[in-house]
Amino acid sequence: MEGDEKSKIGVLMIGTGEYTTGFVGGKAADSDKGAGVVALTIFDLRRRGKVGRIGMCGVNGKKFPGVRAHMQRNIGDVYSDMDLTCETFPADDAVDPEAYVKAASTFKRGDVAIIFTPDDTHYSIATCCIAAGMHVMVTKPVVKTLAEHTALASAASAADRLCCVEVHKRLDPFYADARDRVRSSLGNFQYIYAYMSQPKHQLETFGAWAGKSSDISYYLNSHHVDLTEWTLHGRARPERVTATASTGVASSKGIETEDSITLTVQWKNVPDGTMGCAVYTSSWVAPRSDVHSQQRFFYMGSKGEINVDQAHRGCTLAQDGQPFLSVNPLFMKYTPTAGKFAGQGGYGVKSFEVFVDACIGCNAGTQKPGDYDDGSLATIHTTYQGSAILEAGRRSLDADGQPMDIVYDGVEGLVPTGINPHEF
Repeated sequence: MEGDEKSKIGVLMIGTGEYTTGFVGGKAADSDKGAGVVALTIFDLRRRGKVGRIGMCGVNGKKFPGVRAHMQRNIGDVYSDMDLTCETFPADDAVDPEAYVKAASTFKRGDVAIIFTPDDTHYSIATCCIAAGMHVMVTKPVVKTLAEHTALASAASAADRLCCVEVHKRLDPFYADARDRVRSSLGNFQYIYAYMSQPKHQLETFGAWAGKSSDISYYLNSHHVDLTEWTLHGRARPERVTATASTGVASSKGIETEDSITLTVQWKNVPDGTMGCAVYTSSWVAPRSDVHSQQRFFYMGSKGEINVDQAHRGCTLAQDGQPFLSVNPLFMKYTPTAGKFAGQGGYGVKSFEVFVDACIGCNAGTQKPGDYDDGSLATIHTTYQGSAILEAGRRSLDADGQPMDIVYDGVEGLVPTGINPHEF
């Protein structure tokens, strides 16, 4: 059995917070992800025979006894036949911000690193793992600057490794269908308005990095920015970004960061030079409601329009002693079936499984990393525009709302090469 496990692909999870384990501040996260997403998915992939060795890496090893106990309560005691064996880095008595260096060195070439850490650490961790011969998936935003994106793409190409962004909304059947309808029948891009929020108590979850290593636009606008880039791939490019913000709530809690950020982005339809406008708003000061996160968009093309409310799927839950909820089992189905985890159909799970499957194919020689630049995965080579928009938005805010122009090679170029302040 041990030899068989060694022959399977290994997975190193870097980051031990809410999305990976559901463990925040010494207890289960006060969100819709109390059991986590990444670790649960990877343990289930091992149960189903796709994954062998599993590791988890953080900064503070002193948290691991609590993490293990939390995973036992929320995964091991809930689902039958779920082995939670997991090597952890650093040791339980150590604190090491660069523990990922040692952890990655212990995995074999062709294994997988899944990175869910503060945004400003993504680039250094991802490049380290690629240098160690690992395929890499990084949560959005993959990096914070266009320069880092370009360097990471070059590193992945040189090492012949698959490097992807974890943007699970691409696997949401509503979003995927909307994308296909836009591309097949709605004509040129005209307008999109997208909104995404999280409740203000999440500021306590994110307090260690909010306003320091990142902001709410990088954290949430990144989803719908990616949806637009994916939908308009090869057909349009973002050319100018202007950002505005609201403040007051976070600062009243001692967190110096924006409450909400709106990006207004001018897109150019490359074939004919016509223009479209995108408005992306994200906030982490929303009130508690029937959903953890409001998520919706309206898209208008030259030949039609489409509305998607991702937060409300027509399924509500009322329970004694519990708040009224609109639930979304299309994302994560935590309720077991016959005692076993049965959420494999959720797009939260699929996002990781399709990446692991792709890495297995690359290792076997049946696929190449470049095969996935066709839009089937959010590869580092097909997501430049998103990084440019998010960086330009941050720079616009820091310049008191000055618009930022995204630069390309040629009038039909689609890969951004720089960002310059707009000159009126």
